[in-house]
Amino acid sequence: MKLMKTLLASASIGLITLMATSHSLAAELKFFTIGTGGTAYTYYPVGGVIANAISKPPGSRACSEGGSCGVDGLIASAVSSRGSVDNINAVISGLRDSGFAQSDVAYWAYTGTGTMEGKKPAKNLRTIAALFEEHIHLVALASSDIKSVADLKGKRVSLDEPGSGTYVDAKLILEANGLSISDVRAEALKGNAASEALRNGKIDAFFTVAGYPTGSIVELASAEKIKLVPIDGKAAKALTDKYGFFAQSDIPAGTYDGVEATATVAVGAQWYTNAKQSDELIYNITKALWNDKSRKLLDVGHAKGKTITAETALNGVGVPLHAGAERFYKEIGLLK
Repeated sequence: MKLMKTLLASASIGLITLMATSHSLAAELKFFTIGTGGTAYTYYPVGGVIANAISKPPGSRACSEGGSCGVDGLIASAVSSRGSVDNINAVISGLRDSGFAQSDVAYWAYTGTGTMEGKKPAKNLRTIAALFEEHIHLVALASSDIKSVADLKGKRVSLDEPGSGTYVDAKLILEANGLSISDVRAEALKGNAASEALRNGKIDAFFTVAGYPTGSIVELASAEKIKLVPIDGKAAKALTDKYGFFAQSDIPAGTYDGVEATATVAVGAQWYTNAKQSDELIYNITKALWNDKSRKLLDVGHAKGKTITAETALNGVGVPLHAGAERFYKEIGLLK
């Protein structure tokens, strides 16, 4: 009986210790979501790289010992989503902690202007960092008679889903070329679904806004002869003149198998959060992102990673910085 009491007492102490340890670990843990895009596009893999860079679960090796250089106790995760508009709505509503979005879409949401005219301005939207350029891809089969945006009239064209930044920009590009959505037979396909539909003759072309090279188009170009339709000339100039977040830019030859250099327009991919997020947390996340040892993760994690640099972190930022991010950029001299 005495032995049994001793064993029970030991077991109780062990259980209490385990519960205390579990409670302590739970108290230390912080989960942080990053809304990205479709899994076939650039946002999702880049989001995974960044989530890895800023995470540091309890028990991780110290940064100085070759371990994680992320935020103590933080577990970040990249979440697939419908894209820019969806991510901004989720950040503002509190559904997600942060998200990637095109600079144009974010600016319109913050100001309640442009395509967000009439909607309540997203005044709690805040920027963490500018990441990389996203190019508008207009993809068709090489054998297609589509040679310009104007040639899309009457054609079956995927504009992506209405909740995406691609849809917003495709609409603007059509308008700049004298067309409207009603002038094409619009579809709402994403990523691999759009590529498959083009291969199978179900659509004639599709728009994608993504950092090149984007996975779904790489796969498509390896299976079919494709082309990128230029977005250039007076219409492109009108776009960049009217909307400062657009820039004329080329997709280099060889980016996709057999595809020549193509003139198009680009927007910035940026990382946003809510003003209500802790200043200390966002400061630490920003600091972890730009830690010198995170550089390796960015450089090898994705083709776009090498273009994600602290030096360009404030390029084209049209939505105010989060106070935590602003503090970090002041510390390293990017802001006065």
